[in-house]
Amino acid sequence: MIDKIVSREQLVDLVAADRRAGRTIAFANGCFDLLHVGHVRYLQAAAAEADRLIVAVNDDSTAASKGPGRPILKARDRAELIAALRGVDYVTIFAEPTVAPLLELLQPDVHCKGTDYTAETVPERATVVSYGGRIAIVGDPKDHSTRDLVARIRG
Repeated sequence: MIDKIVSREQLVDLVAADRRAGRTIAFANGCFDLLHVGHVRYLQAAAAEADRLIVAVNDDSTAASKGPGRPILKARDRAELIAALRGVDYVTIFAEPTVAPLLELLQPDVHCKGTDYTAETVPERATVVSYGGRIAIVGDPKDHSTRDLVARIRG
């Protein structure tokens, strides 16, 4: 599974090879701190949108914006958990505040976001539209969260 975790440079080469082979590319992103069923459902639905699924995981500095004590798991550990999921082809860690630079670089066919968004409220909407990609809202209703899970654990 660790071989699925790739650098940005490796990802560019992998996507180019997939495109030459006629494969479509889906892209999903998130913090994925304390993996839960909502994450799994989101990523499984994203994987169904194309032949390959890239998942971008927030690095530790951007994941810290989730609140005090976050992230709970280091970026590399979160990436390894995501890489272990069926349907995930490539995982990369990103440090920017949004994934817009990765979307511009890779130009995936579809940018997948969870049901806490609409196609109109996706922060990277303008980027995706600019290169002719589409946005898919995938996963189950947003009634799972790491924040709630942490609160239940702390009891």
